Amino acid sequence: MTGGDGGMDAAAENIFGRLARGLPAVWRRVGSGAPPAEIDGAEVDAAEERFRRFAPALRAAFPQTPWDGRIRSELLTLAPQEGLPELLVKADHALPLTGSIKARGGVHELLWRIEEVARAAGVLDPDDYASLLAPAARAVLAGETVMVASTGNLGFSIGLVARAFGLQAEVHMSHDAKAWKKERLRRIGARVVEYQADYTEAVAGARAAAAGRARTHFVDDENSRRLFVGYATAARELVEQLAARGPLPTPAAPLVVYLPCGVGGAPGGITFGLKRLLGAAVVAVFVEPVASACVLAALLDPRDPPPSVYDHGLDNRTIADGLAVPRASALVLRAVGPAIDAAVAVPDDAMRIWVRRAWTRHGLRLEPSAAAAFAAVPLFLAASLGEPALARATHLVWTTGGSLVPQEEFAALLDGPA
Repeated sequence: MTGGDGGMDAAAENIFGRLARGLPAVWRRVGSGAPPAEIDGAEVDAAEERFRRFAPALRAAFPQTPWDGRIRSELLTLAPQEGLPELLVKADHALPLTGSIKARGGVHELLWRIEEVARAAGVLDPDDYASLLAPAARAVLAGETVMVASTGNLGFSIGLVARAFGLQAEVHMSHDAKAWKKERLRRIGARVVEYQADYTEAVAGARAAAAGRARTHFVDDENSRRLFVGYATAARELVEQLAARGPLPTPAAPLVVYLPCGVGGAPGGITFGLKRLLGAAVVAVFVEPVASACVLAALLDPRDPPPSVYDHGLDNRTIADGLAVPRASALVLRAVGPAIDAAVAVPDDAMRIWVRRAWTRHGLRLEPSAAAAFAAVPLFLAASLGEPALARATHLVWTTGGSLVPQEEFAALLDGPA
């Protein structure tokens, strides 16, 4: 959104001014398009097949939880409340294994790596993926290291599953990462590398550390297609659930999806998947903290590489540690940037309110990053008054994490003024 002389227009200046004052902001696109050709839909189909192949192995690797080995979440319905419409909830905060949306993208990339290594070593039985847990396969995988940068949930998802299959795991964590998330990783045998810097710096540090190391795979949260398509597999799952519930959305009565956003991989992948299946019947709303609105900044100030929130006077300090990212993924912006319909920046206080409200009214155990999606709904609705299609829309919030937050940490989130 720039003016004729290449500078930002008045609307962009106004939004950046609001963000700098700690105020919420809403950006709307007029006439979003289909996702560009950066990602091939066949890559998403391949990811879906990979999850199916690995289901027996995941079930065998984690027998303590009764499940079928499929990484799927429920679709919940919340009744209208306080001027808000009925809300659907895609409950990724309660996903199997890791209790966060990162069990989709992060685990998918790890499974791809395990498959690649095991096939090359001749220890993969294509008719029985549970064979990957046998001694011969574990002996091969024990010599492999997977490395990733994370504020917590991505690292835990990759670390937990890597250790279950015998790989070594190294997680580089920014200063935003909670102490309990670091300790949780250490308990499962992952190596934690701590940074006194933000997430972008942690990614750069992990990327440099992985370079040249033998038998080491770096999961690049800023640039990974395999992460992206892992998240995109959630779209077909949701469409099946919507079809079982009633008529699918249409452009005249669309599905508005509120997606918490850090670097952009998870909301970007989901947006790609949903737009591929439902097209203009989906309105994709990216939700970020006011202080860390990196995708919003990139949409307002398009350049390559994307701008940092620091460039626009924001400090990237937020209670939503999973969304504390100063610079958006260039891959995500290329893959779905023109298909993003709206971006909403929400203040920390609104996230705190919704952590409490989601728990006390609906029994949903969310961390602030996941509660951000709820906080965006009234802001988006207020900015969309008078739009006929949105008056007939179905609204869905994607809860991305929180069910595994320790009780003492969750109790602290519930304390304080309403």
